[in-house]
Amino acid sequence: MTQEQRPIRVMIVDDVLETRENLRKLLQFEPNVQIVGEAATGKEALQVAKERQPDVIIMDIHLPDMSGLEATEQIRKVLPATQVVILTVQGDMEYMRRAMMVGARDFLMKPPSIDELLDAVRRAAEVAWEEREKIAVAQETGPLGMRPPETLGKIITVFSPKGGVGKSVLAANLAVALQTPDTVVHIVDAKRAFGDIAVLFNEQASHNLSELADEVDMDLLSQALLTHGPTGVRILAAPSRPGENLPSTEQLRQILDLLRNLSDYIVVDTGPLLDPYTLTALENSDLALLIFEQDVIAVRNARLALDFLAQDFPLERVLLVLNRYDKRKGISPERLQQYFRLPVYIIPEDKWMPHAVNRGEILVRTRRNAPATQGILRLMREVRERLLQQARV
Repeated sequence: MTQEQRPIRVMIVDDVLETRENLRKLLQFEPNVQIVGEAATGKEALQVAKERQPDVIIMDIHLPDMSGLEATEQIRKVLPATQVVILTVQGDMEYMRRAMMVGARDFLMKPPSIDELLDAVRRAAEVAWEEREKIAVAQETGPLGMRPPETLGKIITVFSPKGGVGKSVLAANLAVALQTPDTVVHIVDAKRAFGDIAVLFNEQASHNLSELADEVDMDLLSQALLTHGPTGVRILAAPSRPGENLPSTEQLRQILDLLRNLSDYIVVDTGPLLDPYTLTALENSDLALLIFEQDVIAVRNARLALDFLAQDFPLERVLLVLNRYDKRKGISPERLQQYFRLPVYIIPEDKWMPHAVNRGEILVRTRRNAPATQGILRLMREVRERLLQQARV
């Protein structure tokens, strides 16, 4: 049974009967949504949830006996796989922060549109199913989410010392290229401001890195992740606005360590500066991709960055990637390989890439025969091979 066919078991909690009926009407025409229970109070919600084991609970924040936040916290303690979508008439950021802290998966304003509600329910259901699978595995193999060391995911940090070279687009396409039905891939937008990974996946991230600024644990991390439906790649988005609280560098390291237990590959997109975030990602990487273009400044900056990395980072773990290669430009890959004394992997200039970006598409998914797609697939195979060689050693 595919996820599109799998029934989503939904429970509605609101003290107003009319509101519960309206929510039921919004959802009743969705063939894979099943309303398995209702409740008017927090205590009743806890009891019904224990009995019905829903995938998703739609929870009003104001209940007569306790707040929806308190009810959510109690339910999540006894049913960790069940996901909660909070409904409220208040758009206060403090409410949103508190909702995430007690384990809510999403936060919608009343009354939600049918599209908003269905999107939130589907996203929450995907997480609920994943959590149930992890719990089932943990019951057989050990602690939740903890893998044996030899199976931990590999971190691939994508870096460029010059902005505007297509680094984030390349990171997003590489993550999708690495994804297979048997492979779990996460992509982390580790830019301190103006992150754009979620936008490149045509997603509006309701959760992001800033939610892990106070505390980092597996449950909070799972709530902050977004699954891109068409590809299955899981996204940890950058803060939506400059100035939001960010995890410390130590917390970023903890996040990456936790993601190793959830992933086969973690692609980390970084900013153009060697700031503490970028350095932390590089220090914890199994492989670093250094991206540059065919201009003198980009090549010079790549040389300086490579010399800097060589002080602490083995050069066999660095891949030099020439993005947007155009044979009409004067700097050839052969000259660059002589200059760097390392192989240079080429991603050709491609007219289809900007079209894909503007449509919110990932080129390696939509145009498999495009020149850039072929270059990215070659790079993906080299990434896999390098990581396999490391594992053998």
